[in-house]
Amino acid sequence: MKKLSRVSAALLAAVLLAGCGSISSKDGGYYATESTNDNAAYDSAAGAANSSIVPEELPDSTDETAQKIIYNADINMESTDFDAARDTLLAAVDDCGAWMEYSSLSGDAKDHDRYAYYTVRVPVENYRTFLAAVGEAGSVLDLSETAENITSSYIDVQARLSALEAQRDRLNELADQAETTADLLEIESQLSDVQYQLENYTRQLKNMDQQVSYSTVDIRLSEVATLTPTGTTFGERVVDAFADGWRGFVVFLQGFVLAVIYLWPVLLVVGIIVALAVTLTKRRRKNHPKPVKPAAPAKPAEYTPQSTNDEPKPKY
Repeated sequence: MKKLSRVSAALLAAVLLAGCGSISSKDGGYYATESTNDNAAYDSAAGAANSSIVPEELPDSTDETAQKIIYNADINMESTDFDAARDTLLAAVDDCGAWMEYSSLSGDAKDHDRYAYYTVRVPVENYRTFLAAVGEAGSVLDLSETAENITSSYIDVQARLSALEAQRDRLNELADQAETTADLLEIESQLSDVQYQLENYTRQLKNMDQQVSYSTVDIRLSEVATLTPTGTTFGERVVDAFADGWRGFVVFLQGFVLAVIYLWPVLLVVGIIVALAVTLTKRRRKNHPKPVKPAAPAKPAEYTPQSTNDEPKPKY
């Protein structure tokens, strides 16, 4: 009994030791434990168009003392030469040592309405070079960047891993000292739970390392007949407004003509129905003329006596 009590006490001490530095996290999410102050400081500097929030000299991501920052970018661009723009983008991916995580292409070359979406993972040291190469592929309409500091989460996961490793070593020692099957089963149950948490936090740490080492760049490329104006001065904006108005008018006329062509069967049927309705109405009016109302009888003329000079004058 005393031996069993000592084993139970040792198990309790091991659990308490791990509890000081780790908590169970079976959902695999490390962002929930991240310091909100760090995020707020970096979010305030992110998201501006045509800006670069990445420092000129990036620290080595393998340096344990360096800040763990995830850099992401979102680019919306267009081009009148879709094939050339796409080739330039793919060449930039190869030249910068990046890799394509996702790609999709829609539209038809005959209609000049193709649309491509790419998600590219770029080594953080080539992040600036890649954005510059992408900017040469076409006309950039929007560029937004974010920097997420996960240093606090990274350090927290490392601390939990160290605590769990210490707990595992202590449980292994207790397993060697166990004298009963019940003690051994209890220790193995604890070891299984600790091993699960170790694997979970190890995956989180590897994922964070990958996010820090490889920036994510989302690119949307659209094929257009005319580039969207990007003028900034008042004169340029006036010229762009006239040009946009004329293009809008031309597009409206083209759409109207195409709509008439597409709907010609409907218009033909409607025209036939209208023609039949007009013909039937005229025929009905001809066969069934409206009755003519009789004229009202003329009123007899009123008699008005007239005085003449020939009337006899009364005698007195």
